[in-house]
Amino acid sequence: MINIFTPLELSNKTIIKNRFMKAATSETLGDNNYRPTKQLIDLYRAWANGGTGLIITGNVMVDQTARGEFGNIVIEDSKGLNLLKQWAKAGTTNGAKIFMQLNHPGKQSPKTISKQPVSPSAIPMEGSNSFAFNTPRALTKVEIQIIIQKFINAAVVAKKAGFSGVEIHAAHGYLLSQFLSPHDNQRVDEYGGSLENRMRILIEIYTGIREKLGQEFPIALKINSSDLRDGGFSEEDSIKVIQKMDQLGIDLVEISGGNYEKPTVQGIGKGAFFIDYASKIKSLVKTPIAVTGGFSTANGMSKAIANNEADLIGLARPLVLVPDLPNQFKNGNFTAVNLHHLTTSIKSLDKKVGSLIGLSYYQQQMLRIAKGLPIQVTNNAWSSLGFAIKRQGLAAFIPQRD
Repeated sequence: MINIFTPLELSNKTIIKNRFMKAATSETLGDNNYRPTKQLIDLYRAWANGGTGLIITGNVMVDQTARGEFGNIVIEDSKGLNLLKQWAKAGTTNGAKIFMQLNHPGKQSPKTISKQPVSPSAIPMEGSNSFAFNTPRALTKVEIQIIIQKFINAAVVAKKAGFSGVEIHAAHGYLLSQFLSPHDNQRVDEYGGSLENRMRILIEIYTGIREKLGQEFPIALKINSSDLRDGGFSEEDSIKVIQKMDQLGIDLVEISGGNYEKPTVQGIGKGAFFIDYASKIKSLVKTPIAVTGGFSTANGMSKAIANNEADLIGLARPLVLVPDLPNQFKNGNFTAVNLHHLTTSIKSLDKKVGSLIGLSYYQQQMLRIAKGLPIQVTNNAWSSLGFAIKRQGLAAFIPQRD
């Protein structure tokens, strides 16, 4: 009987020692040259020592002129390879595997970073977060080819540094997600229109990495179950993309959803957000499926694996609050994690900065983990608000997401 501590073997024989996956987190711990810091390296070592089987890094951007937030790591070449090697070594401590998540923000690069962001089409951001982003310009076909090569180059560096694999980020409204969305992608060339055309950039990135790094190097995909918006990337399209990637030999698919315009999974919910969809996908493809979002209890995590609804349990905030959660689980000391709600006690202020203080709180705690300090359990948001402003100034008010 499969349980949460049963190893998972990928198609290329890579073995993940258990079913716990640290999903991407917004650490913002890169230095001014977009390289890993000692704090980031120590944080990942703590997660690996805590028993997690597969660790996915936070956003690693493939273009320093197009970043999602301050503190992102960027890989355009082999500069800083020694630091990347230290990061990979820390993330593979204790038998863990670490995949580098590769990303380009597209139009989700904030005003404080990109005066002129790029996207498949010149469609501006909408919704309550749109104030933070400039209207993008449409990419040329030459620029698309350059971006494809940047993803491939970053994957080559990741392997050289000792990372166990890479994850292509095509979710959460970032560039590849924008290409998949008929709302964001209104091109009339071979990269727009039909779903086959809209997924072309993703396929060319994947096949380019595979050609360079071979069948034995794991390549994962993070994709939305849908954009959760009318006219966006639909569940039906998502299924077709995953089936295509399965046919091409993708090693792992992580299911998530939403974007900055519809940031559903930034909130705290009950139950696993995408488990029903993942269960449906599992009946259609042979690729292992990871589900991220909504897991907070030992019972819920165990059931999802035992019922074959997911192959890996993606945890982000729970592993920030309990970095050794898998070890505690194994020793019978974990039942649930309380993802509490922070407040300034001023309702109008909470409404304006609620998502900021939530993310900032977790960034505070990740920094504490890196320093070997205990987690601060509090509902008081003022410390987190001050932390965000001190580290990023007014840019702190720009939305962040992995």
